[in-house]
This record gives sequence, C-alpha cells and structure tokens, in this order.
Amino acid sequence: MDTNGTTADGPAVAAATAVTAAGGVRYPVAPGYRLNVRSGPGTQYPLVRSLPLGATVAISCQKYGEWVTGPYGTTRVWDSIAPGEYVSDSYVRTGSDGFVAPRCA
Repeated sequence: MDTNGTTADGPAVAAATAVTAAGGVRYPVAPGYRLNVRSGPGTQYPLVRSLPLGATVAISCQKYGEWVTGPYGTTRVWDSIAPGEYVSDSYVRTGSDGFVAPRCA
C-alpha cells in the first residue's frame, strides 16, 4: 500500500466533502492515513514526501498509472498535487470514480 497507517494519536478527522479555500478546491485524504507522495503515477516512483494525517490536497491534473486499492476503491487514476508530485486517487475523497480535474500533459 501507499500509506504509513495510523499513529497512537488515532485517525485524523477529515472533511466529508471537498473544501473550497482561497487556493481553490481541496479534497480530503482518507482519515487515518499519511499518504505517500510519489514523483510519478505509481508506487515504483521515488517517494517525494508523506502528507500528514488530516491533509487535504488541491488536484491540478490527473493521469492514469499503476492500479492501487485504497479506502475509496481500486483505481489507476493518480492526482497531481504539485509539479512532480502524485498521489493515488484511491486515497483522496473526490466524490467521483473518474476524473475531477483536467488530464495531465
């Protein structure tokens, strides 16, 4: 899996839906997960960083990559959250099984 699990502090509470902030729409990461951010759309890509418990992400674009199963299903959609930073959409609550952002170039 592409996460580190929970801590002794217990799972973080995430918003049930997307939150609109000054920087645009942000989507919550599944509660209780520190999601690994990869340099490309698959777990074979190098780890860039890990998101903290309770994180939200802004999705700039999406692309197909490695199949991953997470709390929100099985998908091969990966979300670009910054240049060269991807997370599996199976750990992000977008409210959709498909694309919610433009396809990455």
